[in-house]
Amino acid sequence: MIAINRHILPNGLRIVHNEDRSTQMVAINVLYDVGSRDEDEERTGFAHLFEHLMFGGSANIPDYDTPVQESGGENNAWTTNDLTNYYITLPRQNIEVGFWLESDRMLGLAFSPESLEVQRQVVMEEFKQRDLNQPYGDSSHLTRSMAYKVHPYRWPTIGKELSHIANATLDDVKDFFYRFYAPNNAILAVAGNISFDEVINLAEKWFGPIPHRKVQKRNLPAEPHQTGIRRMDVTRDVPLDTLYMTFHTCDRLHSDYYATDMLSDLLANGRSSRLTQHLVKEHQVFSQIDAYITGSIDEGLLQICGKPLPGISLQEAEEWVWKELELLAHTTPDENELEKVKNRYEAEQTFKSVNFLNNAINMAYFELISRAEDMNDEISRYRSVSPEDIRNVAGKVFRKENCSILYYFARKEKD
Repeated sequence: MIAINRHILPNGLRIVHNEDRSTQMVAINVLYDVGSRDEDEERTGFAHLFEHLMFGGSANIPDYDTPVQESGGENNAWTTNDLTNYYITLPRQNIEVGFWLESDRMLGLAFSPESLEVQRQVVMEEFKQRDLNQPYGDSSHLTRSMAYKVHPYRWPTIGKELSHIANATLDDVKDFFYRFYAPNNAILAVAGNISFDEVINLAEKWFGPIPHRKVQKRNLPAEPHQTGIRRMDVTRDVPLDTLYMTFHTCDRLHSDYYATDMLSDLLANGRSSRLTQHLVKEHQVFSQIDAYITGSIDEGLLQICGKPLPGISLQEAEEWVWKELELLAHTTPDENELEKVKNRYEAEQTFKSVNFLNNAINMAYFELISRAEDMNDEISRYRSVSPEDIRNVAGKVFRKENCSILYYFARKEKD
């Protein structure tokens, strides 16, 4: 059980805290409630661009990384469709450096043409390497655009098109920052060897003067229910044909979420999972196959991705997968099979909970979607999933009219 303290500054900044005297370190995690779902469809990739721009110099601090390194700290950041997250870990005696650094870039960035150009090139190069030039790199663009027709999950975090970042102006960037990077649109989570009183004092000193900003209320279009199977074939210079099957699932706060997550684990998490046992080992249909959920705050996806063995067509491979999915949708899994998944999850979560940084990250995330204290209930919620829950959710999800199928063909060499 993680004990959580909370406070809200007058400017709207939410603070959550957990004290851990077993370490000499402290983690500061700043979560901004902005992701790629908040972008204009003609200006995508901005949330990810800001993940980089936030390290390019702030209002009063031209270089972020040097003070971190000189203070014995580490930092990193990531962006998803739903949020942008930054963390810094420091020895407890140097923790004020972290409050100073994070508050200054919340106050404002340097916004220089030079910084924008440097980070633009970094992001564009990442787009090229990861999505344009890497085998199967465009699969996320393709599968998302098939599954979503109106919701902004239809493009990945990196952005819809390279040109959107290439054409971003300094005014575009400033507008995006002041619309979303605000104390009243952020959560400050602090965990480690630091008292709650010290956190409040430092937060009031460094974050308190930052002005409350007008943050536009999110009003995203709801994705209509899919009413028919969708298909797409592409041919690329890749090593092997690959099958992608994408299903709509519930949102993160839905009561079916935990069963949906366990459903993907039953299918393809570990050597004893169903798809690995039946379609890789026994019937030798695939060389490898995986299944996972996106875990999105809004209605998400469950995706199955597999590479058939030579001599197995993508159509045959798809038929084998449907047999497994229909079996799950019509029969309850064995209690022992489900218990393996529950045990694995509980072991992973218990191990993670002894780490102060993981606790800071989780506190911020759960405070965003509901309240930080809910992180303490996650294991019991997974434990409460029954075999009947798995069958019922499988029946809802694994319907052909709820599926988008991508045949990703490897280009054949000419004779």
